[in-house]
Parts: sequence; C-alpha cells; structure tokens
Amino acid sequence: MKLSKLLLFISITLVGCTIINPIRKSPYKTFTANIKKQPFDLIIVPGVPYVNNKWSKIMQSRIQWSKFLIEKKYASNVMYSGAAVQTPYIESRIMGLYGHAMGIPNENIFTEEKAEHSTENVYYSYYLAKEKGFKNIALATDPFQTNNLSAYIKKHKLEITLLPILYDTVYIMNKTEPKIDPTTARVDSATFTPLNQREGLFKRLRGTAGKNVKHKD
Repeated sequence: MKLSKLLLFISITLVGCTIINPIRKSPYKTFTANIKKQPFDLIIVPGVPYVNNKWSKIMQSRIQWSKFLIEKKYASNVMYSGAAVQTPYIESRIMGLYGHAMGIPNENIFTEEKAEHSTENVYYSYYLAKEKGFKNIALATDPFQTNNLSAYIKKHKLEITLLPILYDTVYIMNKTEPKIDPTTARVDSATFTPLNQREGLFKRLRGTAGKNVKHKD
C-alpha cells in the first residue's frame, strides 16, 4: 500500500477513535433521552488495561458508572468485556473483581474475554448477551468511546442503547480503590505477548475499525 493511501486509511480510522472526533453529542442529552428505555437487562462495559496492579482513572469511572446504573436499578446486570490485551491480566475479569468488591453481586456480573478492540467489546458482548437471553441491552462507557462506537452500532444494526458516563455523577462517588486479588485474572506470563508486539500498526487500526470481526450481518 502506498504511503498516501495508508495515511488516508489512518485518518479515516481515527475519525472513529477517541483521538480525533470533533463532532460530539452531549452525554447528558443522550443519557436523558435513552434512560427512558430502562430497566435494561444488561449493560456492556468495555475493558481497560490493568497496569502496575492498580486501576486507571478510566477503568475506575467505567466501573463506578456500572455500579451507579445497577444500584439505581436502571440495569440488572453488567458484562465487562476484554481479553488480556496490553498486560497479562484479563481486563474483563479484573473489572468484574472490582465491580464485586464495590458491591455488585457476582450473580449479576458477566465477562466477555475475547475482545481486543472496542468494536469487538461491543460486538462480542452483544451476541454473548443475546445467547444468555438478555434482550434490553445498553452500552455504558465514557462519552468519547460512546460517540466513537455509535456509528459502528448503527452500521451493524445492533440493538444497543447508549448510556454515556455522566462525570458529575461519578465524581462524587467514593474514590477509594477496593482490594482485589488480581491473580485470578492473570494469564501465563511466559506465553503472553502484548497486542502491540503481536500486531503491527496497520492490523491494529483494522481491529479498531472492526475489520477483525466476522460480522453476522
């Protein structure tokens, strides 16, 4: 592929990424309009890498938001999604451990452990949720990722409602990091290779665009 075409592909792909997307909808307006469809059977929460044995602010906010939605009975269950991508910890399991430590019952926590890109988080979780019998499904993540994934959800006709994080809500929640045992989410370090060492930039960009998924539509 010529350099000009590669740069064009990267530019188009990044329009759908968190890095570049100047047109954004108000998360408050989106949430207010969509929460009317509650109660949701399940919310999908994309994973975040677990680095240096602590949660990042992004992971924290996503887990706190899922806790808020379940405590308010806007949703009954949560499915955290993500494989061991950048570190030897399965992201969805780590988030499930934190969710439970924060008070979400284990019977209401599900994990999808195959996804390595945000589009895969949505697609794999959606069909896994359908297999488990969940019908009214929502995506609960930060506003940037919500906007980035909205076109993908629409393109593949996934019946997913968008519930972007309202940061003024999670801001006042307890910021204390609960204690978890991360060893139950750790894969064999001897055989683990980070995604950026397994895939080149071009292939990772294709993954971000959902090109690695064998879509059913």
